[in-house]
Amino acid sequence: MTSFRTSFASAAFLLGAVAAASAQENYGAWAPLTDPFPSTGGGGIMIHDYDPVVANGACTTNFRAVEPNGTAYRNVITFDAVETQGGTLCSNGKWRSADGSASGTTRFRVFIKDGVKRGSAQ
Repeated sequence: MTSFRTSFASAAFLLGAVAAASAQENYGAWAPLTDPFPSTGGGGIMIHDYDPVVANGACTTNFRAVEPNGTAYRNVITFDAVETQGGTLCSNGKWRSADGSASGTTRFRVFIKDGVKRGSAQ
């Protein structure tokens, strides 16, 4: 009887793990992008002119990061683009400054469906 209980518990655990893994985030529930919106880096920096376009397996856009004092930095970002949930998920963003002096990554993601662009920093 013990082996049956152990097997049942193992099977229940595996089914729970599979269900959790298959649960997919609802990208269409994210808030629509606004212009401007707060930078994921904080510091009061606002992101302006963010308008990702999908082409050749990537999402790209030029944008400005504007400090609270008005200093603006011109940048470009490229994301991986994956078709999902009837739209395109842009993730794994890599940005760089237009003058080449800075670069980095972002956890910010964009979902584009039916012309609506939504964003999430989760």
